[in-house]
Parts: sequence; structure tokens; C-alpha cells
Amino acid sequence: MKESMLDVLIYLFDHYMDEEADLDTDRDNLTEELEAAGFQDGEIHKAFEWLDALAAHRERPECEPAGQEQSIRVFSEREMERLDTETRGLLLYLAQNGILSPLHREIVIERIMALEEDDIDLEQVKWVVLMVLFNMPGQEGPYAWMEDYMFEEQVGLFH
Repeated sequence: MKESMLDVLIYLFDHYMDEEADLDTDRDNLTEELEAAGFQDGEIHKAFEWLDALAAHRERPECEPAGQEQSIRVFSEREMERLDTETRGLLLYLAQNGILSPLHREIVIERIMALEEDDIDLEQVKWVVLMVLFNMPGQEGPYAWMEDYMFEEQVGLFH
């Protein structure tokens, strides 16, 4: 079974993030559980490194919520190769509507680029946005909006 680092992250987020689990102290147990669930050790290790890098952003003082200043984002050539028009459009939409501050947008892009995925699709970007907002202080409102956006859209597929 070929599972990616993002699959591990989604599994962790889906099963543990809302429970306020301490991923640092439970890492050995989590690793065993993830291996039992069929994830490879290398992908598990990469997922924990990805989460550590995300947590490091949380400690930065500039992550404090600020005003909803507008900025223009020019994507690099590498970002353009990995993020299609639809995913870049979503990031622009979220920034223009105050769901992502310019700083949080940059963190999302940095975390997307760290996924090591060849093809990054819209659903993957939505999960990364959700994980970033969950991990940033003071982002409860944007997180709730994004969560509703993701899951309402999925429910709508079944009607």
C-alpha cells in the first residue's frame, strides 16, 4: 500500500487533533499505531517532521493575529509548477476573504511545498489550510469556516 506523508498527516489530524493529543509525548505510541494502520516508517517520520516545522511557525511572534491587510502574491516558477490554477485560485480566494492572512497564506504555501508530492490537488491544499489554521493561535473563526467549507462541499457531493 503506497501511502504518502499527506495521508499520514490527514490520518493524524482526523484522529487526534481535536482531542488535544500531545503528539510529542505520544510519538512512540502514535508511530506504532500508524504502522499498524499500514503506513510506512519513512512517511511517518516525514509527517512528524512536517508537523514540527508547522509548530515552529506557531512560536513566531509575527504569527499573532493582525489586521486584514491586503498584499499581492507572485508565485515562483517552482510554485507555479506544483500548484495549478485552481489551487492558486483557492489561496487567492481565502486571502481576499480574510480566511488566510498574508502570513498564514505564506505558511500554507511553505507547508504545501514541503509535502514532497508530485501532483498537489485542490483537496490536498484544503487539508493543509485546515491544518495550518488549526495550529495558529487566534484562528478559531477562520478554522471553523474552512472546516465548514470542506465538509459542506463533500456532503453536497452525495445529494
